[in-house]
Amino acid sequence: MIRRRPLLLAAPALAMPMIARAQGADAVRVAVFNVSSALPYYVAVEHGFFAAAGIAPSAIPLQAAPLIVQAMVAGDVEAASNLVTLEGANINARRANTALYIALNGQNARYQMEQFVVRPQHPAQTIKDLRGARILSAPGPANLSAARAVLAANGLREGDYTLQEQQMGVHVGALAAGTFDAAYTLEPVATIAVRAGAARRLEAGVIATHLLGRPEAQAFAAGAALTGKFLAEKPDVARRFAAAWTRACALIQAEPATVRPLLVRHMQTSAELAPTVPLVNFVMVRDLTAQDLADFQKFVDLAVAQGVVRNPIQVGSFLRAL
Repeated sequence: MIRRRPLLLAAPALAMPMIARAQGADAVRVAVFNVSSALPYYVAVEHGFFAAAGIAPSAIPLQAAPLIVQAMVAGDVEAASNLVTLEGANINARRANTALYIALNGQNARYQMEQFVVRPQHPAQTIKDLRGARILSAPGPANLSAARAVLAANGLREGDYTLQEQQMGVHVGALAAGTFDAAYTLEPVATIAVRAGAARRLEAGVIATHLLGRPEAQAFAAGAALTGKFLAEKPDVARRFAAAWTRACALIQAEPATVRPLLVRHMQTSAELAPTVPLVNFVMVRDLTAQDLADFQKFVDLAVAQGVVRNPIQVGSFLRAL
């Protein structure tokens, strides 16, 4: 029924152009980093929002933000479902308009994504207790930097622990095997590890709490982005892509239970876990508040101070309210 809703609500005069678009849909290649923040992409596909907008998307799986940026620069993709914003800030500081965000994903203790977990037998009760721990990290310079910054905010310097980047697919197994004591990991892998008995959640929403300084702040650490070239050369297609994304985000907000089965279908989440996996706050750029923008700027400024983003940049320069 959801797939048919756009046609049923359309006036007869509008129905024929929509059908014509579906027959000659515009192809859009989308880089997908397959964690739960990619959910709007799958919602837009499975619920027919892309099809109704005349978009024929194809997913290009890329499991590291630098690879997504490379694909955008090379023209191998026109969009990214959930590109790490610090990677976006970094490339835009060097090559303006490379990756322009149309939506951002808010993360904190309520909208969980990034977090520290430990093996069940590990004595740590807080992040401060990770001294001497062997820690694995979600891949990419931005994730590694965030992990180090949160550890530093808790009094741990490099040398007090070891930190090694690992692809998301090995996190649960590495913790279960005892290869690592702890992990800076993402959803749904964190919940999968906890429910499998391979890990215990230490603290979630650590960027907002320890780097932005307010547990209720939203760390906009990833989001949906389009290439500047795509926006310039195919503005109507980009607008329709954004419209489909808007519908997907609205459905997730209004009826999360109806979209959680997609975690099972596309993200290796069991049917038992899908109802409990935390979701981030998917927000279209046009709906960001002044406080949201201030928090986002602080997040990027901290990355500049750490050297993750090479040059200062105003976040408004790579946001687009479509």
